Amino acid sequence: MEPIGFIETCYRDKFGTPRQPGLVKHAHARLKIRADLQPEESLQGLEGFSHVWLLWVFHQNKVSRFHAKVHPPRLEGKTMGLFATRTPHRPNPIGLSLVELIAVEKDGIVVAGADLVDGTPILDIKPYLPEVEAIPNARTGWPKEIEKDPIEVVFGAKAESILGEWQARNPDKLLREVIVETLKLDPRPVVYRGFEQGDSPYRSQHAVRLFDGDIHFKFESPTRVVVYDILFTHN
Repeated sequence: MEPIGFIETCYRDKFGTPRQPGLVKHAHARLKIRADLQPEESLQGLEGFSHVWLLWVFHQNKVSRFHAKVHPPRLEGKTMGLFATRTPHRPNPIGLSLVELIAVEKDGIVVAGADLVDGTPILDIKPYLPEVEAIPNARTGWPKEIEKDPIEVVFGAKAESILGEWQARNPDKLLREVIVETLKLDPRPVVYRGFEQGDSPYRSQHAVRLFDGDIHFKFESPTRVVVYDILFTHN
């Protein structure tokens, strides 16, 4: 299979990229369709849909060894059969995301809520049909049993000042909303959670790259994260 295009998103690295679609609703992404696929023709009629399915490739998945059981982040170290999860480490590295369709352009589409790293190869687009695919009484299995307290995201004075200048340079991007929605998902690996206090080496500061900025943050408690600096990559 050949990609129909490569999506452009604000997520430059795997770290910080949402683990499910639709969680960061203010993060817009653009998919430019290959010219030989005649996008102006092949996208005709898609503008009537509010959501689409994206089929794509976990192109940064470097794990080649098969594991029948995996460690989903929400299970805090416990294991689960891989086919009962959305883990990227699968026999075939194929992803599926339901995203909101924002616009259909001459050579591609703009979507919101994509859980994809910048440059992800897209294999196909399919319209979402709620009358067929939405099942209100469907069971959700083990994820329904997990309850998490909401996370508060605050900005330190330095980060707040930098954010204001950054936003002024990018009036078309909802920078604060994307940062807050991303950090509320707690992108930290499981091994770093639970050490917010004390002198543990796991009580670390982290950075997630969004657009051209590195967002530096630290968790003061399991439910409070502080953005203390924003640095720019210029590449």
